[in-house]
Amino acid sequence: MSISNQETVRLEIKGHLGIITLARPDELNALNYETLERLGAIVEELRLSSKEVRAVLLQAEGRAFCAGADLKERRTLTEQQVRRNVRKIRDVFSALERLPQPTIALINGFAFGGGFELALACDFRFALREAKMGLTEVSLGIIPGAGGTQRLTRLIGPSKAKELILTARRITADEAFAIGFVNGVADSTEQLVQMANSLADEILANAPLAVYQAKAAIDRGASVDLQTGLDIETMCYEVIIPTKDRLEALEAFREKRKPVYRGE
Repeated sequence: MSISNQETVRLEIKGHLGIITLARPDELNALNYETLERLGAIVEELRLSSKEVRAVLLQAEGRAFCAGADLKERRTLTEQQVRRNVRKIRDVFSALERLPQPTIALINGFAFGGGFELALACDFRFALREAKMGLTEVSLGIIPGAGGTQRLTRLIGPSKAKELILTARRITADEAFAIGFVNGVADSTEQLVQMANSLADEILANAPLAVYQAKAAIDRGASVDLQTGLDIETMCYEVIIPTKDRLEALEAFREKRKPVYRGE
């Protein structure tokens, strides 16, 4: 186990699981520029460690998952600096989305604006029942700028996405589950952690390179026509054919034992 400590974001590695923790609880884990830089560095570290770290949890300290952009900081910025921050948050979230490892967000409390978009950039989301969330930007005179208009639309469809975004509506965890934003709702923090870890364990039991290519095929094929998507699937499958893990799976099947995957 290794731990990398920083004031605003921490990374802990337990076996093949990476755990990112937002650590600005007094600021409701709002995203200032320093936090975005640190989160971006951690995401890059995880990308480079994909052989060792095979799944990622994203959690937060305190009573909020992430309240979005740090509006205290935002009030002090010039227009040019605001543009810089918007580009930064968009780029960091896109890098998170592109990680080969499956990512799981644990929404323990408020997730508004950029916090909602941060969860959207993950592959899976679980929420505490008492959590509140939403893309509330239009109530602040702006629009979602970190992928919210695009990722939410692809996840739940344009009509429902417009309803949530144009009303700046705040929804409950149960409502989020009903529309397909979260994969499950927990009644306690302990259950929230258990649900996320249980899913991670199921994923970690499988061949990591196959998991990565399956995720890539789904993500890359989601916005193309069927034939192009099938071509993408074929290309991703062909990446797996020469791997040692594929041969190990066949050998383990023959020997009637569990395969030992090494990410090779």
